[in-house]
Amino acid sequence: MANLRVLVKRRKAVRNIRKITKTMELIATARFKKALDRATEAEAYTRKIAELAADLSKNAGDVSHPLLVTRPVKKTLLLVITANRGLCGGYNGGVLREALPMTRQYTANNTPFDLEVSGKRGIAFFKFQGVPRTQEYITFEDKPAFAEVDVVASRYIDLYTSGAIDEVKVVYTKFINAARQQAVTETLLPLSSVTVETRKPTQNQGADAPRSEAKVNYEFIPDAAEILEELVPAALKVRLFKMFLDAAVSEQIARRVAMKAATENAGDLIKDITRVYNRTRQANITKEISELIAGSEALK
Repeated sequence: MANLRVLVKRRKAVRNIRKITKTMELIATARFKKALDRATEAEAYTRKIAELAADLSKNAGDVSHPLLVTRPVKKTLLLVITANRGLCGGYNGGVLREALPMTRQYTANNTPFDLEVSGKRGIAFFKFQGVPRTQEYITFEDKPAFAEVDVVASRYIDLYTSGAIDEVKVVYTKFINAARQQAVTETLLPLSSVTVETRKPTQNQGADAPRSEAKVNYEFIPDAAEILEELVPAALKVRLFKMFLDAAVSEQIARRVAMKAATENAGDLIKDITRVYNRTRQANITKEISELIAGSEALK
């Protein structure tokens, strides 16, 4: 039979844990709303600038940009975006399961690659796996700043244009909607390998709504090369920034869901402990009454 004092202490401990998980759920909900607003605002701009860069590169004739040139891959740079903290369900695990087979494949094939990891969880994981990292980032929290991403993207541009690397791949959790996030691997460089996502027609437009796929003729002033020199790097930086924003909002969603489940489980556990406590207390009282009755009968 359980000890009443032990049950009281255990119930108190579970209640304290429930308060913590509930607080973390509320914090994650607030951070999720802010991160979602930033990701939503950046989504339309990122898609439009990618469309513009693709259209201009197609209509620029013989003029091209080094970041659009595809060449044989001799060395790859792999960026893995994880979180600095845990308690977010399978968020970090999904990204790491996506990235680990790639590093093992590169190692097995003796393919040169540089691994860069963002987030303490990813850094600790690859350190445990014995995979060397060339760069580590721990400053990207739930509010990644464009200035910080700009520094990283500029370095990627220099490495690619100098021929030090031939492609850049990013493993992160892509934000699809509030109910769905998916760990994916996307090619950041070269930009010619990027497919531009088109927005699906809304309910008001209907399924038969016309789509503007007509070719647009551009007049370049002063010239195509100068415009592409400014536009293509900007498209790359914005796209990398959008990846960090997606990772941030996906992390907060995962943490909110995990803390909500933990809070509900703590509530169920408190009910179970209370039930056992009441049964044990009732059994003890019944036992004491039986002993009193037996003692009084013996004195007669």
